[in-house]
Amino acid sequence: NSQLLTDILSKVLSDFSRSFKSYSVQMCTRKTLPAEMISRNNFSVWSILKKCIGMELSKIAMPVVFNEPLSFLQRISEYMEHTHLIHKACSLSDSIDRMQVVAAFAVSAVASQWERTGKPFNPLLGETYELIREDEGYRLISEQVSHHPPISAFHAQSLKQEFEFHGSIYPKLKFWGKSVEAEPKGTMTLELLKHKEAYTWTNPMCCVHNIILGKLWIEQYGTVEIVNHSTGDKCVLNFKPCGMFGKELHKVEGHIQDKSKKKRRVIYGKWTECMYSVDPKVYDAYKKSDKKTGGDSKKLKQEHSCEGEEADEMPDVQETVTVIPGSALLWRITPRPPHSAQMYNFTSFAMTLNELEPGMERLMAPTDCRLRPDIRAMENADIETASSEKERLEEKQRAARRERSKDEEEWSTRWFQLGTNPHTGGEDWLYTGGYFDRNYTDCPNIY
Repeated sequence: NSQLLTDILSKVLSDFSRSFKSYSVQMCTRKTLPAEMISRNNFSVWSILKKCIGMELSKIAMPVVFNEPLSFLQRISEYMEHTHLIHKACSLSDSIDRMQVVAAFAVSAVASQWERTGKPFNPLLGETYELIREDEGYRLISEQVSHHPPISAFHAQSLKQEFEFHGSIYPKLKFWGKSVEAEPKGTMTLELLKHKEAYTWTNPMCCVHNIILGKLWIEQYGTVEIVNHSTGDKCVLNFKPCGMFGKELHKVEGHIQDKSKKKRRVIYGKWTECMYSVDPKVYDAYKKSDKKTGGDSKKLKQEHSCEGEEADEMPDVQETVTVIPGSALLWRITPRPPHSAQMYNFTSFAMTLNELEPGMERLMAPTDCRLRPDIRAMENADIETASSEKERLEEKQRAARRERSKDEEEWSTRWFQLGTNPHTGGEDWLYTGGYFDRNYTDCPNIY
């Protein structure tokens, strides 16, 4: 009997090990969504937003048709699409070389937003998302740690203990009549463990134009400062706004300076396409030469304005970066699949994020957003079920909040706790560990 019990236990552990390995390696395999995106032609966003000008939108209930079939927690995981840049930074011996690759990673983290005009589902309080990519050498866990204000915390770690990438995001959305502006409050922290370095930055502003009238289009703008807290090196990136004639649309320019504020490299490119690095002297000489020859005198037909009643037409700019001789390519965007336009403009990486293979639900937390019925229904183009399930889940969340209030009970996060970022000294949500031990007995029932 003892031997029989040992054999059974050994088989169970072996099956679990094979199942878990299969899950962690094969979870990112699908090339398409189960159905094409739902048409939004018969829905009026103006009827929802006309009373919300200047207001924050986190408390406004939007029809599910304006969503894309991903939770915001899954959208955050798209920061990891170009993880190869982190691995490259880990392999470099020079701190300036590492900084320029980290800068490229910071730009690549927002690249998937290009043409992604659908709104991700708001995560429910306590919702989680895990992503294991053995092929890319990392695993990630995220949790919705606050509902009002909505705060999402994430933590990714190298499987070989090369790096940790973490942060918490409090997206503030405001409607300005023709556009929705998203301010991604929160600090990104990348730690290169081998080099004992920590980099921090905040993502740029994002604006979706023509919410009411015309074709939707996106621009990112603002200054992003990446600080290496170990060496004092800094990279200042300027995500340029569209401008009057649209010549600056999608452009990113900046420089790397060392702790003595000496400019060491110039960084330039487009967040929708690629980023390059060049010596500052070469860059200055090229700019002087370009001015003498007249530069790009072509003016665009349509001016861009953020005010008025007409649509903000997207400037007709060619998506190409003029490469300065002597430049080094830091990063180039991964081409999207040919059917992306019919699939919410998802990248190949995004296409895999809500995949739920048989047996996966037995391994991950019951709070994982792959198990959300409203997102699952929308992915299958069942708009009625998606809408009714979204309303049911939101009401269940409100009822749970009322019960906690009645019992004077505070919400307790499961995998993250509020603390202090050791590098910036600012308030941050920090991972407490333990998720991948797979003990989910005390997880809340949110679905």
